[in-house]
Amino acid sequence: MKMMKKRVKAKAKPKAKAPMKVKGVSMAGLKPRQAMAMKRHSVHHTGKHIRMMVTAMKKGATFSQSHKMAVKKVGK
Repeated sequence: MKMMKKRVKAKAKPKAKAPMKVKGVSMAGLKPRQAMAMKRHSVHHTGKHIRMMVTAMKKGATFSQSHKMAVKKVGK
């Protein structure tokens, strides 16, 4: 009696999601929690403000620190 091997279907690889954008600024490089906070925050601020915050957060600043920097340099 021959033993037959079971065929296993290869699982489909999940597609990589495009990084979220907020006011034209890519949130790539931020953690999911930070990206969602930026989405909520963007309602009250300009794209320039958001861009500055994202660059500061990518360099290691916290949300509050980056917000204070952005308000000083760019405004709301």
